Amino acid sequence: MLGSLTLNAQAATVSVSNYPLFLLSQAVTEGSPAAKQLLQAGEVGHHGSISPGDIKAIQDSHFVVWFGASLENNLASSLESAPNAIALFDFNAFNRHPLRDVKGVPIAGTLDPHMWLDPENAKAITRALAVIHSHANPQYKKLYHANAQKFAQRMDSAVANEIQKVQQEKGQKAYPYWAYHDAYQYIEASLQLQFIGSLSADDHIAPKASQLRWLNEQRPAKQMCLVSPSSPAKGLLAKLQPVNTTVQAEDMSMSKDFVAGWSIMAQQIRRCIS
Repeated sequence: MLGSLTLNAQAATVSVSNYPLFLLSQAVTEGSPAAKQLLQAGEVGHHGSISPGDIKAIQDSHFVVWFGASLENNLASSLESAPNAIALFDFNAFNRHPLRDVKGVPIAGTLDPHMWLDPENAKAITRALAVIHSHANPQYKKLYHANAQKFAQRMDSAVANEIQKVQQEKGQKAYPYWAYHDAYQYIEASLQLQFIGSLSADDHIAPKASQLRWLNEQRPAKQMCLVSPSSPAKGLLAKLQPVNTTVQAEDMSMSKDFVAGWSIMAQQIRRCIS
């Protein structure tokens, strides 16, 4: 027991930026000291602020892992010039999609930052975290890499399970859906989802009447599904009827485990559409 406490005391601190990255880091560090989380659940990076204590944690950490300024602009002033910061968006190692406008048209030269929802990206991020944690705490290197491998197996099993369910749907080639704002692009391929359009470019901006009219005119199914990060107003839903809704926080803030949270999100979106 004393030896374990000594190891924990000697562990170098690694900080991670937001909640989905913390969940992925937890999968890697299971059985060893966890990373410090800078942003709270619900503060993906668009919103929220960091405290003086967080700034000190950044300075004291061996490494600080974040996605990058295009997602976490509230961390940019502290991390863009920090010598110990590692921005995952700088790695040429992930599947990437551009942002799409409210009508689903890709916007050239942009990056949709919600890349952790792609299972292949999630696995790649855990592999990168295993390397980073190993540099900070080499005494746990074998554990980190074994945990990353275990995560990949769990993620693959979850995806295979969802694909099997999709294939069992008779005559269903794609699942059309609306989003309040376009945050779910990276989960579409695994579930054969078809994005029809979003209500707004930002979930904090009310949709325009012209966009609601356009969505109603373009609806490919009488009963549509709206995926939203929070519960939409009843008055808004009344203008889109008939519509089912499913509330899905893109930062998985309702989950304690990444794979379990991803699976629940996938199942609830699929049920909302079918």
